[in-house]
Amino acid sequence: MRTITLKIDDSISDKFLWLLAHFSKDEVKIIEQSVYVSDDEYLRGLEGMVQSIQKGRAESIDQGLSLGELDW
Repeated sequence: MRTITLKIDDSISDKFLWLLAHFSKDEVKIIEQSVYVSDDEYLRGLEGMVQSIQKGRAESIDQGLSLGELDW
């Protein structure tokens, strides 16, 4: 079985869900339904994220780390 993530326009979502309902649960399962949120909207929704980014922009480039210095 495959998993596919789709972004469906609101204008056809009811029709699309109607179509899916015509398959058996062994053929198609809706795993999750959510409202699409862009990366920007998501990050802005995290408490303190905008302030953290603004603070980071104000820091000197000399205070940054290179990729090799990061402790992943």
